[in-house]
Amino acid sequence: MLEMKVPSPGESITEVEIAQWLVEDGDYVEKDQAIAEVDSDKATLELPAEASGIITLKAEEGEAVAVGQVVCLIDTDAAKPEGKSSAKEETKKVEEKKIVEDRVSTKESYATGTPSPAAKKILDEKGISEKQVSGTGRDGRITKEDAVNAVPSMGSPGDGDRGSERQKLSMLRRKVAERLVSAKNETAMLTTFNEVDMGPIFEIRKQYKEAFKEKHGVGLGFMSFFTLAVVRALELYPDVNSMIDGDYKVTYKYKDISIAVSGPKGLMVPVIRNAENLSFRGVEDEVKRLAIRARDGQITVDEMTGGTFTISNGGVFGSMLSTPIINPPQSGILGMHNIVERPVVKNGEIVVAPVMFVALSYDHRIIDGRESVGFLVAVKEALENPEELLMNNNVKKALEL
Repeated sequence: MLEMKVPSPGESITEVEIAQWLVEDGDYVEKDQAIAEVDSDKATLELPAEASGIITLKAEEGEAVAVGQVVCLIDTDAAKPEGKSSAKEETKKVEEKKIVEDRVSTKESYATGTPSPAAKKILDEKGISEKQVSGTGRDGRITKEDAVNAVPSMGSPGDGDRGSERQKLSMLRRKVAERLVSAKNETAMLTTFNEVDMGPIFEIRKQYKEAFKEKHGVGLGFMSFFTLAVVRALELYPDVNSMIDGDYKVTYKYKDISIAVSGPKGLMVPVIRNAENLSFRGVEDEVKRLAIRARDGQITVDEMTGGTFTISNGGVFGSMLSTPIINPPQSGILGMHNIVERPVVKNGEIVVAPVMFVALSYDHRIIDGRESVGFLVAVKEALENPEELLMNNNVKKALEL
């Protein structure tokens, strides 16, 4: 009988929480099969089976367990039941069945009660849900005429579901909340703003993105431009790449750039190590690798610790402007936002340009106004003149084409 104990997810972590069992008590599991998801205060990790056999669970979902504690037993002498799939195979069957059901459901929803595009537009303008309209078209489809004739329901204060649900926050979410409050309460956080004309980057991407992807197998995104612009600005303003340690200021010679990405369990901040040594291709490769690992729940604690500066891209969700919160113990964070065509003045004329608002939140205890504003202006200058300031006037060489 094999006793499976909670492995240490990383230094200083003494406790984890069983977020979800992926198998049931008495299931036959395969070696290396993911049997549980565990939350630490820094990440959500999968727990793989150490051997094949019949599993007996020794901890409940939501239970906090110490590192080294036994959470399940695996009877390695037990034979795989004949005619019965393992938990891993059953999970695969369930997933395949769900895909088929989703496809059928999609077809049925399209055939019954779904409005035509014209009808949907009219219903949206009236603020009427398609569920409130009976379709007269083929298979119950809502026609344009149905939408025109539909009358909004006046409703009443008591209409609708007024229930609620109480759910315990995961250990990761609780730790994130604690760190955010700590950052607000324990730092002298200020934010400075600027705007960036993204036209020059648009032109470079338009001209070279296909060749870049064809040669390197990765897209030429905005993150490489921003990361390298930040690296350059940190060279010019090293205080932004510093942290407070008691009565001391620690300034780092390397640039480990944390990038905020959305994972299945919430916000995660993996780190691009030694970004000062990376090319455009190197940054894009690393961003892709870390994003995939975060999405698949494979990111490790070590990959999310030790950053010296953070870049957060709220623009992917449509944010126009925000004040990002510092990621302690770091002293600065750059917030990217969406890109909108706006009127700008160039050479005395009003023209339309793709503009992004950027924000730098910083700890005023260690970074003064001169450094913070100068840093953000340096980022702006590099993004608006990338060929000269980031590519040494040789775009093809910088992109390794």
